[in-house]
Amino acid sequence: MKKKLKFLALLLLLSLVLETGVASAGTVPYDTYNYDYWENIVLTPAAYIPAGSISGSTVGTTGFMNPQDISVGDDGRIYVADSGNNRIVVIAADHKSLDRVIEGVMIDGKLSKFNGPYGIYVTKENLIYIADTNNRRIVVLDDEDNLVDIIENPQSEVLAKDYAFMPLKVCVDYAGRVYSIIKGETLGIMQFEGHEFTGYFGTIEVGISLAEKFWRKIATKEEREKQIQYVPTEFTGLDIDEDGFIFATNRDTQGKQAVRRLNPKGDDVIRKGENQNVGGDIITSGTSDYSGASYIVDVAVRDKGIYSLLDNKRGRIFTYDSEGNLLYIFGGLGTQTGTFVTPVSIEADNRFIYVLDSFRKEILLFKVTEYGALINEAVGLRYDGDEKEAVDIWWKVLALDENNELANRGIGKAYLSAGDNEMAMKYLELGNSRQYYSIAFKRYRNELLKASLGYILTVLFVIIVGLVAFKQYKKRSVKKKG
Repeated sequence: MKKKLKFLALLLLLSLVLETGVASAGTVPYDTYNYDYWENIVLTPAAYIPAGSISGSTVGTTGFMNPQDISVGDDGRIYVADSGNNRIVVIAADHKSLDRVIEGVMIDGKLSKFNGPYGIYVTKENLIYIADTNNRRIVVLDDEDNLVDIIENPQSEVLAKDYAFMPLKVCVDYAGRVYSIIKGETLGIMQFEGHEFTGYFGTIEVGISLAEKFWRKIATKEEREKQIQYVPTEFTGLDIDEDGFIFATNRDTQGKQAVRRLNPKGDDVIRKGENQNVGGDIITSGTSDYSGASYIVDVAVRDKGIYSLLDNKRGRIFTYDSEGNLLYIFGGLGTQTGTFVTPVSIEADNRFIYVLDSFRKEILLFKVTEYGALINEAVGLRYDGDEKEAVDIWWKVLALDENNELANRGIGKAYLSAGDNEMAMKYLELGNSRQYYSIAFKRYRNELLKASLGYILTVLFVIIVGLVAFKQYKKRSVKKKG
């Protein structure tokens, strides 16, 4: 009887555990995961969880219609490019009320209405840059919606006289230089200083292999027309970091690099991490669930070198550190709270990650969990060069996720910096960091050789003395016998 009662109690306890697990998992309608060194998917604790949504009706105005872009000011206000309604909606920092609606700009005493404004960017000085797409202009307003400047009808020898200037996204650096992605433009991002078009910025060169060049030469006209056209890649999103480097996302069918960090010269200086990949999902064509590379449409630059990419195809958010290491992945497609239908723009501040969904006509908010906050903090400390403090945080990450390769690598690198090469080897192996493991191994081997050198020399000395003594003894024995 007692055995039966114990068995029933065990079943009851197990059912409660399962119910609790399902309930907690049910609060997040998507998986949070990462890839290990071997590019296998590894599930992790949730890094961010849904924290509500904002729509036109929730803040006291009419609903959004085909919204395409958002920008969050330093004061917390959210600016929405409500393209279908030909307006800019400014949401108060409390996210519950409407700040104002901007429908156009006053020019010579008359209201010039927006026509399909597609992109928006707000500077630290609260200057508002609007890509007024169908009006073929970039409008600059101050914080009171007064006209500051208009960029339109760019002139250059490299542009056709009837060039269709249709800006989609816009971004501004610390020097006031304006960068804009233009509809249908594949030569690069347009750069402006004042009203003057100064050239294309960050052009992506598409290389052709020698074999491809050979086949194109011997192919017939019909065959060449069927072959892939090697044109530069089109950009999709823009943001800027605290050092003035432009982050630009681009269409990437190979799934290798969907974002670039462009220096003032327009050169890409982004780092790609252990997997040499900043293209979103790492998926090989041999898997059964393969559906092509991620389609990255936007980037949000965050503090301490961290940035997040938005995948329009699978509704996922990929977050990387300044070294190109993938920190965590979350999000998904669906109709549940916290999932997307057509995500088009991403922003972030110290409170939330914001994602604009054009189909759902709302902004979805995500707040960080303990797990995500610890990773962000450790990465930030390492970015600032504080390895010792970072290690303490990495230990807390491992307590929540013992297989976290980045935490193991962080701890291993800290041991390496401290000169404890044996412990460094242990954690760098767990973190699958071949580069740093090799460094630790060489140093550890040199340590052993150095520590053993005295013993080795002593043994060699004893052996040599012994051999000399043995030879002398043998000579004397031979003489005696003679």
